[in-house]
Amino acid sequence: MNTRDWALILFTILAQMSVGSFIVLGAVHFFAARKAGEEEADRFSDRALLAIFPVMALGLLASLFHLGNPINSYRAVTNLGSSWLSREVFFGLLFALVGFTFAILQWRKIGSFKVRNIIAWIAALFGIALVFSMSNIYMLPTQPAWDTLATPISFFTTTLLLGSLALGTAFVINYAYIQRKDPDCAEAQCELLRGVLRWIALGTILLLGVELVTVPLYVATLSASGSSVAIASTKLLMGDYGFIFALRIVLVFIGAGVFGAFLYQNALSPGKEKVLANYAYGAFVLVFAAEIIGRFLFYATQVQITLG
Repeated sequence: MNTRDWALILFTILAQMSVGSFIVLGAVHFFAARKAGEEEADRFSDRALLAIFPVMALGLLASLFHLGNPINSYRAVTNLGSSWLSREVFFGLLFALVGFTFAILQWRKIGSFKVRNIIAWIAALFGIALVFSMSNIYMLPTQPAWDTLATPISFFTTTLLLGSLALGTAFVINYAYIQRKDPDCAEAQCELLRGVLRWIALGTILLLGVELVTVPLYVATLSASGSSVAIASTKLLMGDYGFIFALRIVLVFIGAGVFGAFLYQNALSPGKEKVLANYAYGAFVLVFAAEIIGRFLFYATQVQITLG
């Protein structure tokens, strides 16, 4: 693989993780405000915004390296009517712009909670459109390994899986900070943390199930397609890259499944915050590594139909 392919891996993974984090954060803040009040919800989630947009910025920076001439990257948005690549760039910029606007309003507490919430969901919709556009770029008849429902399913699964676990990590870091700086409010924050981590754990286990169903169906579909090109991709995945493929499955199973189950169990009762933090960190690291490997395989095993 060349530098451009690695740039695409970083861009797609980081952009999807940013979108997923933003969507999950919006849902967490909304329900936390209903349960504990707006002030506690802000204390619980505001610092997590600090991590989302630098990650998105790194993803956009990485995307420039797969362009032939980054100086002319602005031209990528000039063909919105027919190009999914143009739409990807367009919605990526809108997501970053509207999301950053929301972050400023939220940090400065400008406008009402309702107005800020509306802006946040507009940004989330742009993020969903970004991931949808991103997946459609690869739905090409000349690329049988990409031109399946597994592509959008895997992209959106990565979005929610990494987004949830990244936020889980951010929340335990935020709780540790609050515990040091303001112990008087730590009890309410601890209750929020345990509740949110339980839902994150359940979500990751569910998303793991989606991946474990999608992957074998994807391999079976390629193998049974009758296309020599699709079968060649299958042989690459199960043969040359078989060990890496198996490693990815093991990592995502341990990270999202095993650690997710332990995360849920330890979040049922107070007093286990340090253990929760370790499981949250471990789950994120393992799943992030698994998704990087999965995206590497996505690019490495595609075989293009050549027109004679």
